[in-house]
Amino acid sequence: MSLQVLFPTLVYEARLRSRGWRGLNGRLLRECRQLRADDAAGRRWSARNYPAGYTSYSSAHRMHQLSPTFAALARELDRHVARFTHALQMDLGKRRLTMTDCWVNIMGRGAAHGPHLHPLSTISGTYYVAAPAGTPGLKLEDPRLERFMGAPPRRAAARRAYRPWVTLRARPGQLALFESWLRHEVAANPRVAERISISFNYSWF
Repeated sequence: MSLQVLFPTLVYEARLRSRGWRGLNGRLLRECRQLRADDAAGRRWSARNYPAGYTSYSSAHRMHQLSPTFAALARELDRHVARFTHALQMDLGKRRLTMTDCWVNIMGRGAAHGPHLHPLSTISGTYYVAAPAGTPGLKLEDPRLERFMGAPPRRAAARRAYRPWVTLRARPGQLALFESWLRHEVAANPRVAERISISFNYSWF
């Protein structure tokens, strides 16, 4: 008998470990909140498309080019993305993965982000600036789910790798990376406390 693991879906989790990461996180927290206060266009878009939340996705989605603080975070993320692409055994050739988008998400009570993916990007991820206890994590979907057809459900106690959905816990200073084709979502925030994250895309040039 031989069992083989084929076509794995890898997800990368890590915490920022550089000296002074708490200071960086504090500066990011202040800038995220200030951006919301200053970004009238983003607030208008969010009122129509992101109830109970704010995102700069439609208005300021290249924060790593606009803010030295976000640029410092991008340098930290570059190292993690390099490790992840090595684990994925990607052959990048003479081209490199570059951060193309970086935006802020602030989820108030009841705010949710439905299932989606990030077309035309290679690696996507999120970094948690503030994630009070009880605020939702990142929910990932098995990419084969729509092809299961007549398959029975998994056991309730099935190992994580065999479950159709897995939710990664959100914690300040934590980051998650995944390939951009992997569908994901964030459940509604049941807490009054705001969940603040920075999402980003890397593309292959």
